[in-house]
Amino acid sequence: MTAIANDLVVSFHYTLTNAEGETLDKSQGEPLVYLHGAGNIIPGLENALLGKTTGDKFTVTVPAAEGYGEYNPELVQEVPAQMFQGVDNIVAGMQFQAQTDDGVQIVTVKSVEGDNIIVDANFPLAGQDLTFDVEIVDVRSASQEELDHGHVHGAGGHHH
Repeated sequence: MTAIANDLVVSFHYTLTNAEGETLDKSQGEPLVYLHGAGNIIPGLENALLGKTTGDKFTVTVPAAEGYGEYNPELVQEVPAQMFQGVDNIVAGMQFQAQTDDGVQIVTVKSVEGDNIIVDANFPLAGQDLTFDVEIVDVRSASQEELDHGHVHGAGGHHH
């Protein structure tokens, strides 16, 4: 049985819960498939998968710093409503793409205060410790193409 290590393709089912035990996400039917060591999943989960083999089931809690990062209050900004041209009704919870010095970033509307919009560029799960219930489904060698590209391709390791 092959143990999970860098440059192997791993398939696993998961259920993600927050500190309150609420389910935030889960694999739906098909397992999540990733290339180990390529930074395709959060570091804390990738580290917990290292050395596991097909059939292993375990639970791991990933601290925020090893997940989606700590919450950064500096990423919350007040912007004028006119920056949202063409959007008539802006409400809390809406998400938009914003062009920044670091490229395109997703921002979430926190609140609307008159002619100003409070937006948050933190990843929605930033600052949260996350618990994953995991079942390893398969571990296989990556194709050369997958290694070259740094991510998993379709069945058999090829682009569709």
